Amino acid sequence: MRILVVGATGFVGRRLVKTLNSAGHDVVAFSRSVSQSTFAEDIEIFEGDLEDPATLDGLCDGVDVAYYLIHSLTAENFADLDRTYARRFRELASAAGVDRVVYLSGISGDERDLSPHLASRREVESVLEAGTFDLTVLRAAIIVGPGSASFRIVDDLTDRLPVMTVPKWVRTPCQPIGIDDAIAYLVGVLDVDETRGSIYDIGAPDVWSYESLLRVTAEQKGKRVLIVPVPVMSPGLSSHWLRLTTDVQYAIARPLAESMRHPVTVDPERDLQSVVPIKQTSVETAVQRALAEK
Repeated sequence: MRILVVGATGFVGRRLVKTLNSAGHDVVAFSRSVSQSTFAEDIEIFEGDLEDPATLDGLCDGVDVAYYLIHSLTAENFADLDRTYARRFRELASAAGVDRVVYLSGISGDERDLSPHLASRREVESVLEAGTFDLTVLRAAIIVGPGSASFRIVDDLTDRLPVMTVPKWVRTPCQPIGIDDAIAYLVGVLDVDETRGSIYDIGAPDVWSYESLLRVTAEQKGKRVLIVPVPVMSPGLSSHWLRLTTDVQYAIARPLAESMRHPVTVDPERDLQSVVPIKQTSVETAVQRALAEK
């Protein structure tokens, strides 16, 4: 199968490309910063930019399946860019006769009062859904692994703040997923036709909170933290607080902080585990692996 990975040099993309290649697929790795030195020699490289249509000629030619992993959080106008890029990709994929697209989106709880970050993810889902291909959407909360911006925030906090006065969203329910499990689900849907045209949630076996995730991360590093939630800290203030406590770019940390007010847990009716069963990794193990690979 010829598979295109759009966003191949990102945190998820790099691992996905390597896993698909190991499974025997013909993989095309697309990114504006990709080079042959990034991947094995038998992986086809396509350097281009969704902002520049002139660089996209032939991108989807001969492609059976495409994974769409583009999120433009570093830009001030990320929602506009995400909309434009998704439309541009949809037109290319539809014109080339791509059979299927898999999009990695975000869990957003009850879908009300969405943060700009999560609202943009929903809009991209709608844009891609209008293509002629079958769309599969996987929604995830925090993906735990080295290189994950959300997990880097948690890691930085446990390094720098033995006593934390933190926003009240630390007690928001969340259901993280280890990067290995996220990749297993992304690849696993290829073999299950039932997943075509469907939306699924993916997560670890248990529900956590950001507070408990902070604690287990600290414990894995042999540290203890005292966490004191402050109920008056708004999402806007939270984002400025993160500017002082993490090395993650503020342009990325801000929309992530705004999204953390929402419960992000797997809906049992959309749980991919019931359709694509994998041996799930506990959050404790995922955190341990992420810290070991730093």
